[in-house]
This record gives sequence, C-alpha cells and structure tokens, in this order.
Amino acid sequence: MQGEARIVSPWEVEVNGRRLSARHLVIATGARPFVPPIPGLDSVPYRTSDTFWSLEELPQRIVVLGGGPIGCELAQSLARFDCDVSIVEMAPQLLAREDADAAMVVQIALERDGVRVLLGRKAVAARAGEPHTLTVEHEGAQAELPFDLLLVAVGRTANVEGFGLDTLGIPLRKNRTIDTDEYLRTKFPNILAVGDVTGPFQLTHASAHQAWYAAVNALFGGLKSFRADYRVLPAATYTDPELARVGINEREAQAQGIAVETVMYPFAELDRAIAEGATEGFVKVLVPPGKDTILGATIVGARAGDLIAIFALAMKHNIGLDKILGTVFAYPTFAEAAKFAAGVRRKRHAPQRTLAWLERYHDWNRR
Repeated sequence: MQGEARIVSPWEVEVNGRRLSARHLVIATGARPFVPPIPGLDSVPYRTSDTFWSLEELPQRIVVLGGGPIGCELAQSLARFDCDVSIVEMAPQLLAREDADAAMVVQIALERDGVRVLLGRKAVAARAGEPHTLTVEHEGAQAELPFDLLLVAVGRTANVEGFGLDTLGIPLRKNRTIDTDEYLRTKFPNILAVGDVTGPFQLTHASAHQAWYAAVNALFGGLKSFRADYRVLPAATYTDPELARVGINEREAQAQGIAVETVMYPFAELDRAIAEGATEGFVKVLVPPGKDTILGATIVGARAGDLIAIFALAMKHNIGLDKILGTVFAYPTFAEAAKFAAGVRRKRHAPQRTLAWLERYHDWNRR
C-alpha cells in the first residue's frame, strides 16, 4: 500500500484512513540527509544526496560540504564532468573514520582529477549573490568560496517523526535513532526496527542483514530469537580507487588499546594491477602479534569493494591468513592480492631454525 502511515497502537497501523492490524510491525523508515544550521544556507541553491539527482543542468562551480564517502564519491564524479569542485571538510583528513594512509590514496586521486580538497575548514555562513559564496573558517581566518551549487553531504539523520513513535512512547537514542535491543526489538517486543532508522550502520547491505533477523524473529520469536550479528560487516567507498574495510582498522585498534601486527601488500607488486595500470593502493591486514587470525582488513585500490569479501568470508568462518596463503588463486587476478598479503606475514614469521636445518641438509646433499 502506498500512503501516509501512522502507528496507532502496538498492533495497528493506519494508512489513508484504513486500519491494518498485525502481530508484528517492522519500522524501516530510513534516514534523510542532515542539513546543518548554517546561517544563510536557505538563501542559496543547495542540494543533498537525495535531491542532487533531479538536476537538469550541470553547474560549473560546485562546493561539496563534507568529505565522507558520499561527498568524495560525488565530488570525483562531478570533477570528471569538468566541473570546478571543492570539498570542504572539518576533519584533518578525508574519510575521517578510515586510516590516514588509505584516505590519502583517495585524496591524491581526487586531487589528480581536479578536486580542490580543503581540510580543517568549518563552514560558518552562506550568502546569495553573484556569485553565491560559502564562508569557511580555518585557524582563525575566514575565506569565501564562490559557487553555483552547494552540495551538502555531512551525514544523515533518522526519520523518526510523523508516524506515531511519540504516541506509543517508543524511546530514541541520543543520536535520534530508534532504541532497539540486540534482537532489533523496540520497547514493544512485537515492534522491530531495521536500517538507518535504528543503525548503527547506514549501509544498504547492513539494512538487508538486519531485515533477515527482524523477519525471522517476528515469525519464529516464540520458538527462538536471533541476535543481530555485526561482527563481520564490510563497507566500501566507491571512489576511484575504491576504499573498503571489514573489522577494525589501525585507528580503531589504537583507540581501543588492541595490540596488532600490520601486514601490507602494495598493488604496485601485483601483476594484474600492473597490466591494467591500476597500481595505486594496498591491502592492509591486522592480526594479533605472532598470529594469523584476521582482526580487520583495509583495501584501497582497484576493485577493493569486491576484494574485501575475501576477508569478510575468512573472518566470518575463522579462516586465518595461513589458510588463505594455502589456497590456489587464478593468475593473474586482483584476488591474488589477498594471498600475497598472507604471504608477507608468513615470510615475516618464517621458521628460522627449520630453514637453517634445511640449508645444512641441501649443502650436505650437494656434496
């Protein structure tokens, strides 16, 4: 049914004046782009990742507010249409949640495509005129950036108003997402929530993942319920080159006080990457010191969004780097980068006593 819906009781939804009843309700109202309260913003032409697609003419000068995945993806795309593009980001790096070395590979690629990257800048005002301008502040000084279009990409906020949550008193978290337990149940066990409206991940595949748990728990919760499992959830940013990650990265390991050993393999040494002229980036894997258990992997480079699935599968089923090393990969493929990364760790921990014995054996055998 298409129409305006409102929850009127724990078991009833009203749509277009008609009441529907059910044993379980699933809230999947998603999220919308967050528009920051910048003075003057309403007076200038701006778009978000939702409204951008209705543009009929390509603006020449575009300022992208926000250097997260959406901001970077759209900025690079627009630059390749010969637009004059600037990214304004408050943080000291693009893709603030990622490791600095991986984010820098993306930044270099964006700058090569003509994107002007302005880091550590805070947008403080917008002004309509000829041209329109965005005032940004950096280290106490202000500057004005002219633009024909401002693209706001500073995050998303959950859609929690206007459909009855307040009527039932369903609580929200501090970040204004619906509060659910590990089974995706709200205050009312028969009302579940999935996707961006509850989080914690604003990813399409995360929403689909949650939807399975919500459906199963609604249908069979009287027999058995399942906790939503987020332990192995990959994410990708579709710039060129791509950046993908699963598990923890070095930034998070340091913040959480987790001791890790870092394994790196550059695409510059991979035959398929060399053949295709796509040698930017690397595979980085984190393992406990001296062990091959995968704690997380970051890939920046060609087809990173596809390659990260190898490490997601390995982590899901407790497959260590040594078993990846022992797996035959087709040659020449980008997937070999996972195997060669495993080889880097194995070589680092080569059994020196055994190798010394083998050296003596072959010296004796040549006599």
